Amino acid sequence: MARAVVACDDCAVLLLDSITEIRPEDAGQIVVAGSHGGGSAVRYALAVPLLGCFFNDAGIGKDQAGISGLSLLACPTLAYSHASARIGDAADGWQSGIVTALNGDAQAAGLKTGMTVQAAARLLLRRG
Repeated sequence: MARAVVACDDCAVLLLDSITEIRPEDAGQIVVAGSHGGGSAVRYALAVPLLGCFFNDAGIGKDQAGISGLSLLACPTLAYSHASARIGDAADGWQSGIVTALNGDAQAAGLKTGMTVQAAARLLLRRG
């Protein structure tokens, strides 16, 4: 699965195993990506205004490389733990992901570390 849509309450969430699969027509969506949240990956989403975006923290790593791109996006952007979901597997991130890091927009939206990806996405959808 490179690209799929899952139902979330009355809305849909886009699952992308790789953020490189994002398209202009995905604007306004919540995206759960299997990609790491480093700057080189997050940059693919810069041209597409999103309602929210989730990335794998890839173990966070040296100098927080696995989450260093979260602040680049102008929407709530979060990372979920590599220990809770497989890297490169957005469906696993959706099913099992636990939030470990978030940008300022996500904090302002009331999201917190320790939430599940599904709970965080539902909160974002309610806030619209």
